[in-house]
Amino acid sequence: MKQSEIKELSIEELKEKLADFKKQHADLKIAHSVTPLENPLQIRQTRRTVARLATELTKREVQ
Repeated sequence: MKQSEIKELSIEELKEKLADFKKQHADLKIAHSVTPLENPLQIRQTRRTVARLATELTKREVQ
């Protein structure tokens, strides 16, 4: 998910997406520990998306 897409979301949508991506990241980590993923870079991408969403959410709540 790109930063420009994240900026267009409302606070409620940010919270929903953040929860979804956190769950997806946890699922990927567990799946990779059991059987190596075909594309392990997915873990890094989801982790960074979680960070982007959390940063944008914090930024908006501070304002």
